[in-house]
Amino acid sequence: MAELNFLGLNVDKCEMVIYICFYRIPNCIFMNTSNKFVITINREIGSGGKTVGKLLAQKLGVPLYDRAHLSTLEEKEGLNEEEIERLKAKKRTWWPDLKRIVELDGGFAVSIYDDLPNFAVPEKNDTDKKFRTEQEILEGIADAESCVVVGRCSFVTFKDHPNHINIWIQSPIECRIDRVMKKKGIGSKEEARKFIEEVDQLCEDYAKRHTGQSRYNTRNYDLVISMADKTAEEAVDLILKYIG
Repeated sequence: MAELNFLGLNVDKCEMVIYICFYRIPNCIFMNTSNKFVITINREIGSGGKTVGKLLAQKLGVPLYDRAHLSTLEEKEGLNEEEIERLKAKKRTWWPDLKRIVELDGGFAVSIYDDLPNFAVPEKNDTDKKFRTEQEILEGIADAESCVVVGRCSFVTFKDHPNHINIWIQSPIECRIDRVMKKKGIGSKEEARKFIEEVDQLCEDYAKRHTGQSRYNTRNYDLVISMADKTAEEAVDLILKYIG
C-alpha cells in the first residue's frame, strides 16, 4: 500500500484515516504541557502500548503510573477508600506526602510487574470497591502532578480533567501474536491467539462492568494509533507532535 507523509511520519492510507479522524484542529489546544496534565494510554495486549507509555513519560519528564503502582499503594501501604477520605480531610492535595512515604518505604514494585507472564491482566475478582479505590488514587495523583497513566480504564477516570488526552494503542493480530509469543515464551501461534482472545475478553468485561463503556469505543479517545510497522519511538514522536 502506498505511504503518505503525516506529522513527519510515513503512514499508509488506512492509518491516515485513523490519524485524520483524531488529529487536532490547527491552533486549537487540547492539552497544555505548561500546566499539570494527564495522558492516558489504553491498549490491546501485545500492542506495545506499555512500552510507548514508558518512553512517552521519559520524554516528557513525568512519572508513569499503572497497575503495579496502584497495587503497591493498596497492598503495601494499605490505601483504600476510607484512608483516602482521611487523607483528603487533612490535606486536599494529599499525594505528594504519601509519595514520599512510599519512596522511603522502598518505592514502587514496578520491576516485578514488567515481566509478569499475565501482562497485568484484570483479575476476575476485582471488586467495585477496589476499582473505586484505584480511581480515587489516580485522581489524587493527577491533582498533584503531571503524569502518564497506563490502563485501569483511565479513559473514563479523567474524562472531566481540564488538561488531558486519552490515547488508544492497537496493533494487527499477527503482530500481537508474535509479541506475546516472545514475551510469554509460547510455542505456537494458536496458543498465543487463544491467550490474546481470553485477555481481550477479560479486559472488555472489566471495562464494561466498572464503567459501563467499551474500551474499543473510539469516541473515548483523542488519538488512536496503530502500531503496524511502527516502533515505540515512532509512536511517541507521533504523540508529541499531536500535543504540539
